[in-house]
Amino acid sequence: MNEYDAFTIRSARPEDTPLILQFIRDLAEYEKLLHEVRATEESLRECLFGPRPVAEALIGEFEGQPAGFALFFHNFSTFVGRPGIYIEDIFVRSEFRGRGLGTAFFLYLAELARRRDCGRIEWAVLDWNEPAIEFYRRLGARPMDQWRVFRLDREMIGRLAAGGGKEPDIGS
Repeated sequence: MNEYDAFTIRSARPEDTPLILQFIRDLAEYEKLLHEVRATEESLRECLFGPRPVAEALIGEFEGQPAGFALFFHNFSTFVGRPGIYIEDIFVRSEFRGRGLGTAFFLYLAELARRRDCGRIEWAVLDWNEPAIEFYRRLGARPMDQWRVFRLDREMIGRLAAGGGKEPDIGS
């Protein structure tokens, strides 16, 4: 028996939606970003389990207790010419950290990526989160320091779309 055998990792089910939302809130609180959470049970249920799911979630349990989650979706690399997995969130509750659940999630996702013939697994981490960065380095992940993340939020998407292809006036 290895250290990962204490955990069960399974695909999330619709009845896990409240738990997933709680994990998202717990993660946001840890990252000091709780004020940015807009997800609802309804939006998560639609996006994860609706007629056109756009993401998947995993639940990690320790002796039947929910201990963490991972939420991911497929992206595509034109350079590699293959799909990839993008991990949007991975979170382990503080009382379960250091027991191998984070590693177990990555082992699970690596096997899933191999089965789905993915070319890579990627994720982002806040630059101040040194414990996570060190954990990812121990896994063999390498930082992509030459890349910067850009984002259009919902408001900016609306402004850009309303511009009909013209450069939006973002000074107003």
